Amino acid sequence: IRLHLHKKRPEVKQPFMQLAGVSLLKPLKGVDPNLISNLETFFTLDYPKFEILLCIQDQDDPAVDVCKKLLGKYPNVDARLFIGGKKVGINPKINNLMPGYEGAKYGLVWICDSGIRVKPDTLTDMTNQMTEKVGLVHGLPYVADRQGFAATLEQVYFGTSHPRSYISANVTGIKCVTGMSCLMRKDVLDQAGGLVAFAQYIAEDYFMAKAIADRGWKFSMATQVALQNSGSYSIGQFQSRMIRWTKLRINMLPGTVLEPVSECFLASLIIGWAAHYVFRWDMMVFFMCHCLAWFISDYIQLTGVQGGPLCFSKLDFAVAWFIRESMAVQIFLSALWDPTISWRTGRYRLRCGGTAEEILDV
Repeated sequence: IRLHLHKKRPEVKQPFMQLAGVSLLKPLKGVDPNLISNLETFFTLDYPKFEILLCIQDQDDPAVDVCKKLLGKYPNVDARLFIGGKKVGINPKINNLMPGYEGAKYGLVWICDSGIRVKPDTLTDMTNQMTEKVGLVHGLPYVADRQGFAATLEQVYFGTSHPRSYISANVTGIKCVTGMSCLMRKDVLDQAGGLVAFAQYIAEDYFMAKAIADRGWKFSMATQVALQNSGSYSIGQFQSRMIRWTKLRINMLPGTVLEPVSECFLASLIIGWAAHYVFRWDMMVFFMCHCLAWFISDYIQLTGVQGGPLCFSKLDFAVAWFIRESMAVQIFLSALWDPTISWRTGRYRLRCGGTAEEILDV
């Protein structure tokens, strides 16, 4: 992580003015206290050729006024607003993005969630990773510094447990991508059927990545993280999000049922029992030592992802880490208990293989 993330490149791989044009697809729904400041960072990107395609499903969505304000503030930025979406499947994000995707004029499309904020050189970093054999560039999800324990909990998760599995998967050749910030070749997506081909899935990011990989293209990870900066967050929202993600993984990848043994407490118990059985070592002493080593490793990893000083104390980290690890099994069991998920304004019943059907109120 430390070798890859946040490193400054001495020179760009391509001359700045020759960088490929990029169409940014921005799905929006509702507003939070950070929406306008997050969106504004895209209007101030230092990049020679890009367009911003703002996509909103409903005409009366308050995000419409936010977009119009920014369009008026930055008249020289190539940006357009699409309202109404296009119903092509059960995935509300795909439905929202369809008009923007159909109107995109550049060969690279960058799908980036509404809660993400960027630096002026973020897009340059991503396009520099889009080399000849690369079809998709993604950012490691992380969380911006915010106030409150819920923010600390999110930051600890996205700096410890999540990158551990995310980066390990990518290093070992497993295609693990989240759709928070993905730069893709539009012609490759079109060969797979375009966005409409992924509207039957809730986890469209996984299946888009799979389609690109199946066509022989490689993936690359940006040196900058995909920085989440939502203005609306709580422990309950975090827990619901983790349960939803686990449900999706269980239905897409049956091997996910083994996921709990990769968590600290359960893994330490199993290894402690094995050490006691084989070497006659004290199981609880081994368990405590293993947890301590895991805890220290996670703190070192978190500072590497952060790329600078943390905004909370070591005590805050310890409390958040313990709570997050304690929640892991409960989150997994909750995901197994109920195969339905709530996302945006809809409820969906998941099917094996990743497809879903919307549950309509009668």
